Amino acid sequence: MSCPSSTVSAPSETTTNVELEPTSIAARVGTLIAVVLPLAGFVAAVCAAWGWGFGWVDFGLLGGMYVFTALGITVGFHRLFTHRSFETNGVIRFIFAALGSMAVQGSVLRWVAQHRRHHQHSDTLDDPHSPLHCGRGVIGVLRGFFHAHIGWAFKRDAVGLDRYVTDLRKFASIRIASAMFPFWVALGLVIPTVLGGVLTGTWAGALFGLLWGGLARVFLVHHITWSVNSVCHLWGTRPYPEHDHSRNNLLFGVLAMGEGWHNNHHAFPTSARHGLRWWQLDVSYYAIRLLALVGLAGRVKLPARAATAAAEAQNNTVVASHSA
Repeated sequence: MSCPSSTVSAPSETTTNVELEPTSIAARVGTLIAVVLPLAGFVAAVCAAWGWGFGWVDFGLLGGMYVFTALGITVGFHRLFTHRSFETNGVIRFIFAALGSMAVQGSVLRWVAQHRRHHQHSDTLDDPHSPLHCGRGVIGVLRGFFHAHIGWAFKRDAVGLDRYVTDLRKFASIRIASAMFPFWVALGLVIPTVLGGVLTGTWAGALFGLLWGGLARVFLVHHITWSVNSVCHLWGTRPYPEHDHSRNNLLFGVLAMGEGWHNNHHAFPTSARHGLRWWQLDVSYYAIRLLALVGLAGRVKLPARAATAAAEAQNNTVVASHSA
């Protein structure tokens, strides 16, 4: 299910960083393990629930670890580090980098570099995970969905990807947290395992903690957040169609903590709020507002009403011209 390769060229300046340019074999093996192991853990957890049940401790570990690590991606990796939608101190930056790393989607510097490249080349051949260049018809859509969802991660990174994160490398907390990625992955599995054992007082509780709060949680965070790349560029509404093929999707607006309002986000990428309508649930934005309320976040960026009104007016003009 391969799709057209990117044609991004190397930057003019020389970079000595290798973190963002892993060898192809090592990257593919690591990605395969990161995808298959959580899937196996999810299947094992479901089978265990069928035989031994699903208790409140299991539910709490699954839900708690899901919320914290998903927010690590949506608030930390995405809105804070990639788009700088708000500002915070070094301690909070470090915590979000750690939580996002526990979602097992790559180190913070590599994740941000790929996502910034996605925005720069959205839905073109240089977009690392656009689903729109894999052929026509049902087969083309399926190939595009697979490529955007996970297939792209098995390909070699673009040369010079490091140039997208030169600003983040100025922060020691982010550099250190990014280098500690394997440690955070392990910690994200150890925490629910230990808590499961302590809260139940049994080895079985520790095992179920690993399965539900660890592997099954990683599986769910993976596929819900990856669906923003795949589903939200194929199915949904486009209130701002002039930018690219990003779409608002109600289901993933809820499950992905506001990330599913993807067309809104592409229209106003630096906005801390993606759910621009009162009914568009955006848990990630609520978390940012809570941080601001207690003095841990500042300079929260939101699109001006005039900007959203102008974009909506332009959309109405486009729709009217197409209907004429």
